Amino acid sequence: MFKGRHFDCSVILLCVRWYLAYNLSLRNLEEMMNERGISVDHTTIHRWTVHYAPLLLEQFNRRKRPVGRKWHIDETYIKVRGQWKYLYRAIDSNGDTVEFWFSERRNLAAAKRFLRKALKRHGRPERIVIDGSQTNREAILSCDTADRLQVRARRDVKPIRIRQSAYLNNRIEQDHRAIKRRIRTTLGFKSINSARVILGGIEMVHMMRKGQAKYTCNSNLSLAEQFERLAA
Repeated sequence: MFKGRHFDCSVILLCVRWYLAYNLSLRNLEEMMNERGISVDHTTIHRWTVHYAPLLLEQFNRRKRPVGRKWHIDETYIKVRGQWKYLYRAIDSNGDTVEFWFSERRNLAAAKRFLRKALKRHGRPERIVIDGSQTNREAILSCDTADRLQVRARRDVKPIRIRQSAYLNNRIEQDHRAIKRRIRTTLGFKSINSARVILGGIEMVHMMRKGQAKYTCNSNLSLAEQFERLAA
């Protein structure tokens, strides 16, 4: 993963982890590295993050433990180049992250794409809780119907139950805060692609803190230890 890099892998992992996990700007990290005798430009740290965050997330997803069968789905707002974009997210009844998808638009097509991704990776939930969004309701009904038609023994497959309640969906509203809190210091994303990559890294750290990796079941690994395991 780090072959041919000028800097040692421990320095790269440290910068990527600190940027994704803590409320630090790229220039904060540049200054902190300089204080430790390591001369690295903030743009280099950004390139490291964009390059390695997807690779680490891929490794994490391979080690992610199964989620529950009762989901909460909602979307939150993220600013890119001064314009609002949308981060679709799902958590289970235990608060574990199920799936996420960053979209330029908030419409039926985006909601269906997010749900198809979640269903493909995690299987069918028993119940989905949403707020009053009719778009999300239509997306669930559409994806549920298509998914059941693909199952050979579809007579035995029960439809996904939909519960619309703003109060019951407070669980995911609270979970959004951990993501929004981290991105406040980014001063806004400059492109959709970099936003999607970095948000994926931030979501990965959020899942690590929840202990969603299989290797944390019998051990209390720190973030640093988890990053080292993924990069090994």
